[in-house]
Amino acid sequence: MTRKILIVEDDTATAAYLAKGLAEAGFAVETCGDGRDGLFLASEGIFDLIIADRMLPGLDGLSMINAVRAAGVSTPALVLSALATVDDRVDGLHAGADDYLVKPFSFAELSARVEALLRRFERPQASAQTTRLGVGDLEIDLLARTVVRQGRAIPLGAREFNLLEYLARHAGQVVTRTMMLEKIWNYHFDPGSNVVDVHIGRLRRKLEDGFAQPILHTVRGAGYRLSLDA
Repeated sequence: MTRKILIVEDDTATAAYLAKGLAEAGFAVETCGDGRDGLFLASEGIFDLIIADRMLPGLDGLSMINAVRAAGVSTPALVLSALATVDDRVDGLHAGADDYLVKPFSFAELSARVEALLRRFERPQASAQTTRLGVGDLEIDLLARTVVRQGRAIPLGAREFNLLEYLARHAGQVVTRTMMLEKIWNYHFDPGSNVVDVHIGRLRRKLEDGFAQPILHTVRGAGYRLSLDA
């Protein structure tokens, strides 16, 4: 089931950037730019997560979350703010927020925190230290930085390996171009080029040429997915 995220952010550029990235990651996103509207929507209790800017017109983000909690709504909430002192962050958590992210931030970090909050509230589980990744018949040794498919070694360049590792850590999930630009190229903006698609095309040829089954799939309008399942 698609998870729903409410974004309460009065900066239209930031709201649009977040909405685009989260939609590409498979979430259903609703936005509003006013704290009072945010309180009204959040109080419905229909969202899986709330992302709220701290400084909002109408009602500030912390007061909004405090009111949501007072209404008995336990939806996890992530606060975004340029206020970065320890006291600022403590105030945010005391108001009822579950996490606090200081601006400017990378979308990759925000996405990771969103996933962490959803995991924490849905089904907490411990994570193990990973040195090897496997996706179908593809094996990746993270320490030796080697890749083998069906017993055949596949030599990759450094960036190709990083790209494959990132895809493998999200195996079976859609990885968006925005996520890859931030994680692999450290771009926190759209460069307006097809750099991701070029590298994906090169990586796909190395992973699939000579093998019967495709493993790196294009998800039209969204991104890419590493999986033996079509």
